[in-house]
Amino acid sequence: MRKKVTAVFDIGKTNKKFFLFDKNFKEVHKEYISFDEVKDEDGYPSENLPALKKWLKEVFNSILKAKKFRVKAINFSTYGASLVHIDKNGEPLTPLYNYLKPLKQEVIDDFFDKYGPVDEFLRTTGCSDLSMLNSGLQLYWIKYSKPEIYKKIKYSLHLPQYLSYIFAGIPLSEYTSIGCHTALWDYKKKDYHSWVYKEGIDKKLPPIVSTETSINMNYNGNRIKIGVGIHDSSAALLPYVRSIKKKFALISTGTWSIVFNPFTENPISTVANDKEAINYMRINGKAVKASRLFLGNEYKIQVEKLRKKYGVDKDYHRSVKFHSNTFKEINKNFKYCYKWGSIVDENMPEESYNNFDTYQYAYHQLMTELVLLQVKSIKKAIGEDDVHRLYLDGGFSDNEVYTKLLTHYFRDKRLRTTKASLGSALGAAIAISDTKLNSKFLKENYALKKHVPFIING
Repeated sequence: MRKKVTAVFDIGKTNKKFFLFDKNFKEVHKEYISFDEVKDEDGYPSENLPALKKWLKEVFNSILKAKKFRVKAINFSTYGASLVHIDKNGEPLTPLYNYLKPLKQEVIDDFFDKYGPVDEFLRTTGCSDLSMLNSGLQLYWIKYSKPEIYKKIKYSLHLPQYLSYIFAGIPLSEYTSIGCHTALWDYKKKDYHSWVYKEGIDKKLPPIVSTETSINMNYNGNRIKIGVGIHDSSAALLPYVRSIKKKFALISTGTWSIVFNPFTENPISTVANDKEAINYMRINGKAVKASRLFLGNEYKIQVEKLRKKYGVDKDYHRSVKFHSNTFKEINKNFKYCYKWGSIVDENMPEESYNNFDTYQYAYHQLMTELVLLQVKSIKKAIGEDDVHRLYLDGGFSDNEVYTKLLTHYFRDKRLRTTKASLGSALGAAIAISDTKLNSKFLKENYALKKHVPFIING
């Protein structure tokens, strides 16, 4: 008898993944691939969209033909800030522009001449700056720099919804992609921003549906429920939202450390020029207040400097255990010693000071300063909201010094770490499932671990 499964394509910038999950959300099959980037018309690196589309079809069709599994549903999780502009026949009109591609300053200036002031616009739309990373600006740019192409656009689809369109043929929009710093959404009005209507861009955007929407259809002779896709960060948040009943914030760590507060009553940042305050949306359109910190990147820079100074192996930092006496010594006459390479902070010195006797001491000093940055970022995302639970996933969840310090600085909150390597893919599967998650879900699927503050003697 064939096993009933949900299929998920989880598309990152580098790795493209395909998963099958059983009814208990256990992974039963996976495939990985990566493609070389192609160049857009300006020579800038771009996703190889034709190769991606071909692979999606081939992988899915081969699973259906094999008849080992019975695919009941399929959904799509992808990175955000990316649009596919299709013509009346559903064919892409442009490359899938890279969100890191520079947007000409005159385009940004022209936009703010019409729709400024800057600070108010950024706060209202939940963005930290304006660039191609704000996919709505991409449409504005195409409208005025490529008017012939703009006229041919029937629909502009966020990348998760384009993947759904490949299979279902129905153009749709959904909240998590719209809410991903696109500069399209007004978080005060809970609708597209007025500039979208004034420019007529709303006519290029398909109808908005809930992220839980699915299309029941016959696909190659199989009755399959096809999801509308979901933005990967929101997908990773979903299993937590579904299984935890009390308010919490999620600290998702990696190159960027992003703190998500899905229970905010105050999504609009009140801090002028705050480049790290951003918003996302939950699957039902509710605002998620977030703050970001280039934590993993900075850690990598500083650990490499320590490696050279102390002559240790490149992986030595992974073995450092927390030492409470070292922390007490640092805390006795605490001062900031590290000048950051990729983070700007008011407390950092003009130059780094590192005359510490041992690697362990220098590392504890580094982690103390990085965690103090993290604490500020967490407090920014929580704001005045009544949140007493913190969940930590990603690379730093395995770092003993980081987790011990975090529990110390948040002694009034409960900290839990999780391992969520399948986070966004699992979230996409859950998004189109009718299954209710209980409080044991994280323990059974995410290696949930409790942490308590260390005892301070003397």
